[in-house]
Amino acid sequence: MSEASPRLNLPEFTVSELSTALRRTVEDAFGFVRVRGEISGLKTAASGHVYFDLKDEKSVLNAIIWRPTARALRLRPEAGMEVVCSGRITTYAGSSRYQLIVEQLELAGTGALMALIEQRKQKLAAEGLFDSARKKPLPFLPELIGVVTSPTGAVIRDILHRIDERFPRPVLLWPVPVQGDRAAAEIAAAIEGFNALGQGGPVPRPDVLIVARGGGSIEDLMAFNDEAVVRAAAASAIPLISAIGHETDTTLIDYAADRRAPTPTAAAEIAVPVRADLISQLRELERRSERSFARAMSERRTRLHGLVRALPRAGNVFAAPRQRLDAAIERLSHVLQRNLAGHRQDLVTVAALLRPATVRRQLDTGGERAGVLAQRLRRAMTAHRGELQRKIEGLGRILESASHRSALARGFALVRGTDGHLRRSARELEAGERLELIFADGARGAVVTGDPRKKTPAITSGAAQAQGALFAEQDDGQA
Repeated sequence: MSEASPRLNLPEFTVSELSTALRRTVEDAFGFVRVRGEISGLKTAASGHVYFDLKDEKSVLNAIIWRPTARALRLRPEAGMEVVCSGRITTYAGSSRYQLIVEQLELAGTGALMALIEQRKQKLAAEGLFDSARKKPLPFLPELIGVVTSPTGAVIRDILHRIDERFPRPVLLWPVPVQGDRAAAEIAAAIEGFNALGQGGPVPRPDVLIVARGGGSIEDLMAFNDEAVVRAAAASAIPLISAIGHETDTTLIDYAADRRAPTPTAAAEIAVPVRADLISQLRELERRSERSFARAMSERRTRLHGLVRALPRAGNVFAAPRQRLDAAIERLSHVLQRNLAGHRQDLVTVAALLRPATVRRQLDTGGERAGVLAQRLRRAMTAHRGELQRKIEGLGRILESASHRSALARGFALVRGTDGHLRRSARELEAGERLELIFADGARGAVVTGDPRKKTPAITSGAAQAQGALFAEQDDGQA
């Protein structure tokens, strides 16, 4: 009985009451803590909350980042990342466990941050984003320079001042934050925005880009180690110069850029040449060109003088041709005189022939010859006409002898039916068919009797040897 009394005096809790009491005790004891460990089992729920385990060599602690906090974090959690989480400890009654509600997240020291950067570098290098073959040459003298940096820092003033000193060029600024939660996204958007500008649009497209920021700690420069910024720089169609921090600072965008500048001021020097130097170079080239031209002209002049000395004098060169010309002129004069005399003699002869008496004699002689020729032509035409007539008469006789009329005159006759066609065989005739017998002196009608296909004595009428019995009626044409 003495042992049961203490038990009955203990307070009695429900499960919910005990869970609430434990949560209140834990939250009061660990209102705000910083816990270091390695992230594992990372997952993001559809609601946007992030769940993971924070572990070390011996223990595991559940951790949660609520969606609003996850959006505002400067550092996105990744599996295997060693971090320091700041937040409060609470319990989850549904599974009787305690957990860390994370409000801040940072890498566990510089070594962990460098390890993250190195891991990203290896990943992006494996994709070929840092290959030298991807690098584009910078324009020698860009018409427009685009700058991605903070509008309020000293960086943009240094760039503008340096460009104005070297070779004044228009500058188009895309203002962005260069550190903080939104820096990486806005820097990547600025690079992509410059590349999206079209040629000839209301906003001109730059010929070269400068992404710049002043010096700072490795944490301050983390925006330029962001994967989105590196990918945007590698994909830029516009040549890009990275100028992040001081000469000793190196970020991942430096590897993806087409050219790295140790400082923002150096980026301006890379972007444009020195105008005074160009003018000096042009003047030097002009002087060299003038000296080269003068030297070439002097050499040509010396060579020409040498060639002139080698040539004979003009009088000696033209002496022999001049003598040949004089001799040719003299010969031509004699030839022209002889030719003129010959033409004059021909003209006298023709003039004598054209005198009236001479012309009359020639006309008389020509008339006599024409009469003789006319008589010969008439005789020849008469003889030729007689010969042609004899040939025509001979051909007519031959034609007449071959004509059917000659055959009819010799006693033959043509047999023609009422259809107008000739009947050349007895088999073509039918009994009772009316025929026309054509003789040399006229025609008579006839009618076929008997069977022409049988062998019967032939009755011949004139020259037509018709088969079968034919009776010709001389007067009225009836059989």
